[in-house]
Amino acid sequence: MSSTISIQPVYSREQVDTQSIQIPAYVYASVFSSLCIAVGLIWDISWHMSVGRDGLLSPPHLVMYLGAVVAGVFSGIRVLKTSFWGNSAEKGASIRFWGIFHGSLGAMFCIWGAFAMLTSAPFDDWWHNTYGLDVKILSPPHLVLGLGMIMIQFGAIVSVLATQNNFDITKNPAIKSRLQVLFGLSAGFLLVMAYIMVSEFFFNNKLHGATAYKVAAIVFPLLIVSISYASPYKWGGTMMAVAYSLLMAMMVWILPLFPAEPRLSPVYNHITQYQPFHFPLLLIIPSLVIDMFVDRWRISSRWLLSLGLAIGFLAFFVPFQWFFADFLNTEAARGWFFGRFSWPYSSNPDWEYRFAFHPGSMDTGWALVKGLAIAVVFAVLSARIGLSFGNWMSQVKR
Repeated sequence: MSSTISIQPVYSREQVDTQSIQIPAYVYASVFSSLCIAVGLIWDISWHMSVGRDGLLSPPHLVMYLGAVVAGVFSGIRVLKTSFWGNSAEKGASIRFWGIFHGSLGAMFCIWGAFAMLTSAPFDDWWHNTYGLDVKILSPPHLVLGLGMIMIQFGAIVSVLATQNNFDITKNPAIKSRLQVLFGLSAGFLLVMAYIMVSEFFFNNKLHGATAYKVAAIVFPLLIVSISYASPYKWGGTMMAVAYSLLMAMMVWILPLFPAEPRLSPVYNHITQYQPFHFPLLLIIPSLVIDMFVDRWRISSRWLLSLGLAIGFLAFFVPFQWFFADFLNTEAARGWFFGRFSWPYSSNPDWEYRFAFHPGSMDTGWALVKGLAIAVVFAVLSARIGLSFGNWMSQVKR
């Protein structure tokens, strides 16, 4: 059976403003679900570094599944209520799916994401029992799980955007403040997810090579620029980077407070506490630059703006991260704050490049210049796509 989505006429802002302004419960639920997914995923990585193979109902998995259930249930209730008990105004301000269901685009994404995540759980357990322990990261069940996570987190952002785009939030400062916080949090949690997906390029011993910065140029301008452009607030991209940084850093600070021991051999590095994941990249500074560029030259040629955003991002990301990576290799960074003591139980603690840059991932001279020039091209294209996507998000009202 083919799936069709039809869009009903949107009621004007004046008509909507006559209603009492409130943030629907499913919007709060979707942002909470996005947080559960980000926390559960970081915890799951730490679990693999500290304990080993996890079961279907391991604590990190339960946190992620909680996010899926909350997003699916609250969004599902919203869709069912609008579809079967909603008035014509509520149905008119929603999208129609399969000719029966009416709901917001964000709620639909959350429902689809929840189904994907919960479907992947028994599939993943069967896969491991059949083919072995974590044969590869990008196994079919992991791809389904990752797709579901991204859909829920994107659904959270769209839900917040649709809510604030439908109301004149300047007339209600309390609602504006709440939506601003929800927007920054939901965007930051998505940035956490995106970082985790490419984190293998950002191990500290690789941060003196051009490859890491080429990957950064592909991923981060797209996300930060789109959020900055879609944001009704001046510092949208910066709020995203702050939320990302706080969550990543808090997981570095909190996880080692709890005991953990390896349960899967071989054990080369005996540990007694959780080994935390990465300290956040220094994305706040380039995000500030992107927000200022977008605010100043929003109506300029998008290609010229993309060029400025790309150069601004790399000019303030590469040198700061480059020298910060130097610092993270020093003894001063091995305390609790930066978490550089972290090391998987299955890795040799005396590896010569544990606190040094790997020569195979270092670039100097012309190789570095050439690599960064390519990164500029990637960043321009990434920023340009981000501007188009941000423009679409700024108009979402369902």
